[in-house]
Formats: sequence, structure tokens, C-alpha cells
Amino acid sequence: MSLATDQALIERVVTTNCHDSFGILVERYQSDLRYSLRQMTGWNEALADDLAQETFIQVFKSLKSYQGTAKFSSWLYRIAYNQMVSHFRLARNREVGASEALLASQLEQVDSSSTSELDLHRDLAEAMKALPTNQRMAIHLHLHRQLTHAEISTIMGIPLGTAKTLINRGKNTLRDLLSSWSPEDNL
Repeated sequence: MSLATDQALIERVVTTNCHDSFGILVERYQSDLRYSLRQMTGWNEALADDLAQETFIQVFKSLKSYQGTAKFSSWLYRIAYNQMVSHFRLARNREVGASEALLASQLEQVDSSSTSELDLHRDLAEAMKALPTNQRMAIHLHLHRQLTHAEISTIMGIPLGTAKTLINRGKNTLRDLLSSWSPEDNL
């Protein structure tokens, strides 16, 4: 059964409420989704895992509405993105100013990491934290998941031109934040 296509598994879940088929879908996508959410949340593993769990709960509840016009993974990431945005929106409403303090803290970490003995991967992860959430998501989907601009546009629910702009601005910001990085400094 594990060799079944996503569409076949979805059909089984929708028509017979087959939890085993849904479990296979979760197994296929949970590692990549959790990794993406960890990067989007500044490597907050607990939050990323909670968001992944909420995403799969929402996917299970909404699977009947999946039209198949986009890849299942794109639909899944769209739900995850909405879960993450909702979480940050609620957190912002609970703690006014907390997001500004978090951003300032992240920028301090980025500044301090440029003088330390960290490798490029760690420096890039720190620089990603400094990006606004929508740029971070677009860059992650583009660079790490190697999705097209059109797929990113679908996942994020934004116009294609906006997706391209977010990616370009994010790349420029990362380039600026990492401009002092040199492989020789880290040897």
C-alpha cells in the first residue's frame, strides 16, 4: 500500500476514512514539512512540531475539499503556511511589541554570528531569521524545496509577481547580511 500514489491514498481517506492511508501521506511529507516549519520559526522545534501537527489535523479535516488542481504537497504547504501565519498573528495580538523584540534579538544574533567560528549553513540559518516571515517562506520554498515561482505563488496565496519580488528581496537581504562571510574566516 505504501507504493500507492498520493491521489489513490487521498481517495481511500475520503471514501472510506482509511486512517492507514492518511498515515502513509503523513509519513511521506512530515519530515520535509517539519524541517520547513523549523526554518520558518527560527529553529523553534517545539513550535514547528506543533504547527506540523495542526497542519496534518487540518489536512485530514479538509481532504474532501482537495481539488487536485495543485500538487498535494503544494496544498499541504499552503495549509502549513496559513497555520504559521495564524500562529504569528495570534501571538502578535497577545504580546504587542514581542515581534519587534524577537526581530531585534535575531538581528543581534546575525551580527554576532558574523564574527564567530560558525559555518556558512549556521550563518545562513541565522540570516534567514532576520527576514520577514513572507520573504523567509518564499526563499525557503525556492532554495530548499526548489519549487517554481508559480508553485510558491499558489502555496502562499499571492500573485506570481509578488512571489518573485519576495524571493528577489530576500536574496538581496541575505546577500547583504552574509556579505562579510568568508570561508577562510571559518577554517
